[in-house]
Amino acid sequence: MLYDFDLIVIGGGSGGLAAAFRAAEHGARVALLEPGALGGTCVNAGCVPKKAMWLAAEVGRKLSFAQTLGFAAQDCALDWPAFIAHRQRYITNIHASYQQRLDKAGIAVLPMRATLRDANTIECEDGVRLCAPRLLLATGGHAARPDIPGAELGGTSDDFFHWTAPPERVALVGGGYIATELAGVLQALGSQVEVFVRGQRLVESFDAELADQLAEDYRQAGVHLHFGCEVSALEQAGNGIRLVGEGTPDDAFDAVLFATGRRPNTRDLGLEAAGVATDKRGHVIVDERHSTNVDSVFAVGDVSTDLPLTPVAIAAARRLMDRLFGDRDRPLDPDDIATVVFSHPPIGKVGLTEAKARELHGDAVHVARSSFRPMLHALADSPQRSLFKLVCVGEERRVVGIHLLGEAADEILQGFAVALKRGVTLADLHDTVAIHPTSAEELVLMR
Repeated sequence: MLYDFDLIVIGGGSGGLAAAFRAAEHGARVALLEPGALGGTCVNAGCVPKKAMWLAAEVGRKLSFAQTLGFAAQDCALDWPAFIAHRQRYITNIHASYQQRLDKAGIAVLPMRATLRDANTIECEDGVRLCAPRLLLATGGHAARPDIPGAELGGTSDDFFHWTAPPERVALVGGGYIATELAGVLQALGSQVEVFVRGQRLVESFDAELADQLAEDYRQAGVHLHFGCEVSALEQAGNGIRLVGEGTPDDAFDAVLFATGRRPNTRDLGLEAAGVATDKRGHVIVDERHSTNVDSVFAVGDVSTDLPLTPVAIAAARRLMDRLFGDRDRPLDPDDIATVVFSHPPIGKVGLTEAKARELHGDAVHVARSSFRPMLHALADSPQRSLFKLVCVGEERRVVGIHLLGEAADEILQGFAVALKRGVTLADLHDTVAIHPTSAEELVLMR
C-alpha cells in the first residue's frame, strides 16, 4: 500500500499535539486533523481558562484581607469582561504558538473531522481519504449532562466559560474535580454557591481526612454543601431553576451547572469499521503501551482508558511516538501520578491514600500529619486551615503517599512527587533542613 503519511493523528488537543510534534522530531510525515481550536479541552475549556479564573479568585480573596491587614478599603469586585479579555488574549497566544510550531515541524494540519474507514484509512469530512501505517486517536472527551428531566435547563463547565458575570445564586451538581473547583471560584468572585453531592464527601478519590478539611474550609468561606443528595430533575421556577430530589431546597437558583462526568468523543469516529474495541462507557481500550486491539491504531488522552489528566495524555503520547518512530520503549508508569484540584485552597495527592495503604500494608502503615493556619490567614484572622499528611510503610518508613491541602499545595507537590517516585523515606525528609517560614517546611518536620 502507498501511504500518504507515516502517522495520522485525529484530534488536536494536548495529547494529539504532543504526539504530532514528537513524531515529526523523529522524521515522520505527520497529518493532524482537528475541526476546532488547537489545544482541545485543556486550552479552550479546561485547565487553562479554569486556572485563569482560579487566579482571579485568589487575587480577590487576598484583596479581601487588605483592610484587616491595614490597607485602605477598596472595591474588590472583578470586572469579568475585562478579565475575560486578558484570559482570551493568553489563549490566543497559545493557539498562535501551536500553529507556528506545526508549520516549523512540517506537520499537515487539516481543520476538519475524520472518520476511520479501516485500520489504515481515514475519511475527511470533505470526502478525501488518507492512509497511513499508524493512526492515533486523540479526540478527547466532553462534558455531559445527566439523563434526567429538565437537564437542558442546566449548563456544564463549558457554559461557565461563556459567563460574563457571576450569577447571584448558583447550584453545582457533582462533587468531583470540576464541581469543587467551580464552587471555590464562584464563591470567591461573588456568587452564593450551593453544591449537591451524591456521595458523602468532595473529591472522593482523595484522602478522606483532607477532603473533610476542604469541606470545612468551604463552609467557612460560605459555600453550602449538601451530601447524600440525588438530583432527579430540574424545573423552571419563574426566572429561576429549581432542583428536584431528596434533600434539595424549595427555592430557585439563578443558574445550575452539572459537573457529573465527562464522556469520550468516540461517537461517529468509525471505530466499528476499523474493529477498535471500547469499554462500556465508550473509551478506547489501550494497553500499557497505548496500543488498541488493532495493530495499526493507538489512542491517548481522555478518549482512552487512561487517567483523564492532560499531563498524562502528553507523557503517554511522547513515549508512544518514541516507541513507534524512535528507539526508546519506556511505557508510562501509571502509578504515583501526582494530581491537584484547584479548589480554594488547592488539594493535591501523589501515591496511596491512608485507607488504601492500610488495605495493602495493614499495621505496617505510619501516618504523619500537620494541621495549621498559613501565615497570611493567621495574620488576617481567617479560619482557613491547611492539612498536610504523609503515609509511610515498613520499618524504614518509606513514603508511599503525600497529601496536601492548603496554600501553594499545587506548587509544593511537584518536587515532593519526584522524591516519592525515587523512594524517599521519612528519615530522608527529616535530614532535609527546612525553609522557614513556609508551608512546605511542614513536610520535612512532621513526625
